[in-house]
Amino acid sequence: MKICLLSYRGNPYSGGQGIYLKYVAEELARQGNEVHAIAGPPYPDHMEGVAVHRINNHHYSVKRGFNIIDPVSPFDIFMPANFYQYLNTRVGAFSEISSFTYRAFYLLRELHSKEKFHIIHDNQSLGYGLLLMKSLGIPVVSTIHHPLTIDLQNVMERTPAFLKKARYVMFYPILMQRFVSKRLDHIITVSEDSRINITKDFGVEPEKQTVVYNGIDRRVFRAQRSGRKRRKGIIFVGNIEDGKKGFIYLLKAVTKISKDIPVTVVDGGSPHRKVTDLLIKKLGIEKRLHFTGKISVDRLVQLYWQSEIAVVPSVYEGFGFPAAEAMSCGVPVIASDGGALPEVVGDAGIIVPSRDEDSLAEAIDTLIADKERLKKFSNAGIERAAKYFSWESAVAKMIEVYKGLL
Repeated sequence: MKICLLSYRGNPYSGGQGIYLKYVAEELARQGNEVHAIAGPPYPDHMEGVAVHRINNHHYSVKRGFNIIDPVSPFDIFMPANFYQYLNTRVGAFSEISSFTYRAFYLLRELHSKEKFHIIHDNQSLGYGLLLMKSLGIPVVSTIHHPLTIDLQNVMERTPAFLKKARYVMFYPILMQRFVSKRLDHIITVSEDSRINITKDFGVEPEKQTVVYNGIDRRVFRAQRSGRKRRKGIIFVGNIEDGKKGFIYLLKAVTKISKDIPVTVVDGGSPHRKVTDLLIKKLGIEKRLHFTGKISVDRLVQLYWQSEIAVVPSVYEGFGFPAAEAMSCGVPVIASDGGALPEVVGDAGIIVPSRDEDSLAEAIDTLIADKERLKKFSNAGIERAAKYFSWESAVAKMIEVYKGLL
């Protein structure tokens, strides 16, 4: 089949959508399909066997005054998609997604006249431009990792000021995504928990959704070679300023752990750590934390190997890559019951209530002291990751969805 993938941010370092695009696109190509990817910045790195088409994003949301004018093409701002994006940013809306889909439609219409695609597969942009694509007579599918209502609810909980809450309601394009998602041909989602929330918050009927678990690159995230000893310690992987990741509950749990256990934090080098840094100083745990900043995937795997426990204390996860990666590396997991984490972890770790630092500290103390249980969870994680989280099987299921629509 000829398949066109869409992702408004394409680089793996830009977040989960870039990782998803890379592995799905390359695996579709490996399984004998002709794959094109239309992607916005930051653009993807080279993807084996995939034709990449770049779409610009003028970043009007961070430009002020005459900086909005491109000195090379000063009248570009009056192009319909550009002017639409500019106006939306001036009223506080996040128009990167919708403007991407409009630009993608114009490009896709041109490409389709030559390529004759069979399927369009969007990666959670859910912009109005997808409805224009349906006019091309091609089935349009979208992956929804979790509904955006989850993100809005999380920031509203942490924002007491009324005006800030109003800005967030304006910022998140929930009405657009709800409207578009119900009108697409099919939705692929990454967990049963996400399917339930998509039905509840977006109104998409369960029979129009297919659960396809994310995969893990097990050539990279693999168990440690025998003969090496792990150091004692905890690893946390995630954006520490994203309230959904529950990092503050891990920080509070550290103060309640009976042993002086070091914590490695892989946060991608986020420059916005004001709130987190203040809490760390208030709790007096600076010396127990090591922040890695942005690191390579190989270095991340080494850190998993050197850690005795991976902690995933998220308030909500539509899937939870850090849990699955740790399991594939043979690292026992302690995770919260936020979202799909119990579904992902299964029998490979301990599940504690989300937002509960006392239960988290107790689970860490108990597991660190139980070498037999650590070994059991390690083996169970490797087996579970191999059985359920494979890009080969994930893409095979997607192809079955495509065939059903055709």
